[in-house]
Amino acid sequence: MRFDVSRQLRERAHAMIPGGAHTYAKGDDQYPEDAPGFIVRGAGCHVRDVDGNDFIEYGMGLRAVTLGHGYAPVVSAVAAALPLGSNFTRPAAIEVEAAERLLATVGRHDGAMVKFAKHGSDATTAAVKLARAHTGRDMVAICTDHPFFSTDDWFIGATAMPGGVPAAVRGLTAGFHYNDLDSVAAVFTDNPGRIAALVMEAETTTSPAPGFLAAVRRLCDEHGALLVIDETLTGFRWHNRGAQEVHEVTGDLAVYGKAMGNGFAISALVGRPDVMELGGLRHDRERVFLLSTTHGAETHALAAAMAVMETYAQEPVVETLYRQGARLAAGVTAAAERHGVGDYFGVLGRDCNLIYYTKDAAGERSQPFRTLFLQELIAGGVIAPSFSVSYAHTDADVDRTIEVVDAALGVYAKALEAGGVEGFLRGRPVAPVFRRFN
Repeated sequence: MRFDVSRQLRERAHAMIPGGAHTYAKGDDQYPEDAPGFIVRGAGCHVRDVDGNDFIEYGMGLRAVTLGHGYAPVVSAVAAALPLGSNFTRPAAIEVEAAERLLATVGRHDGAMVKFAKHGSDATTAAVKLARAHTGRDMVAICTDHPFFSTDDWFIGATAMPGGVPAAVRGLTAGFHYNDLDSVAAVFTDNPGRIAALVMEAETTTSPAPGFLAAVRRLCDEHGALLVIDETLTGFRWHNRGAQEVHEVTGDLAVYGKAMGNGFAISALVGRPDVMELGGLRHDRERVFLLSTTHGAETHALAAAMAVMETYAQEPVVETLYRQGARLAAGVTAAAERHGVGDYFGVLGRDCNLIYYTKDAAGERSQPFRTLFLQELIAGGVIAPSFSVSYAHTDADVDRTIEVVDAALGVYAKALEAGGVEGFLRGRPVAPVFRRFN
């Protein structure tokens, strides 16, 4: 494959856009040098880049596109909404309809309330603000084993990339570990009476230990903190009602996004009415400036979300994600064993949301070997920062992907035998997003 046009566009992009992209996870440092730099179209799970190269795509739209690019019912709903106007001086009627539909789908509290926004970061930060207002406390505890919660200071200040976040703000965030109940308890004992909220996902690539989530729920109740469950990834993927349904745990507040709009910009904060109403008009406590966004309830995005929820209600979307993910996982695992690299390469997570790991000859996690694997996938016509499938991935797509993985792992095995990627990797390795310096 040739990427001449992509290389030309990269130069223009970096001259105008810091990092050359508007999302760090889409940046050039996350992909090999021989990779598509810019996509021009997608249909189902297939995309085409500016050089005319075609790929089967995984982890589509940072795992926001679960139904497939250009999914007809969603596109039709958006097309019907657009001529009627997308933004008015007063709320649109569809805001009420979409709220009722979402709460009927995922609401876990009697009288649950919702505020719409455009992305998960805003909704998660709104949850933190509500928790602070409700409890009168200033500190937030986050699960440090979970990769991302928000672009805002309360989270970014606790990462390996805290530039621009004041030290005083960084000190208001404490960390705990998943499946480590002692570390959760320590957050409360080390900061008595100060923790407003615990923010975590119900599950990422590691399943909760028996009783862990119930114990976290109990500790929050005992210490007067709110439990905020981030369902940005797990919602509309683990289950129609999210990971909370799978694990029988209920957060006081929960955040949804990504798959909720099949790529259209929509997210939601859902939660207990007594907490959510602090951002409303029907109370006599101090007012909370919760979420107030010009574009948060654009009619076409809400129409997209309603079409997504209708599709989930009528079609076996989640079941298909699990089935095709299991098929892919089995094929990839068999290919790794066939090439003798099963100890160095494999998949993790639920079948509906697979990622893969890469290790070097010493058994250490390796970015150079990840880059080599990505490079060989791309050369075979597959672009996969993860192996997260969509409803659009057919048996033929999965079978072709397994063939490409098999070929890529053949190169991977040779590099392991050689002791490194030198002579196999074309260009520099990828790097973690969260790093202190370039």
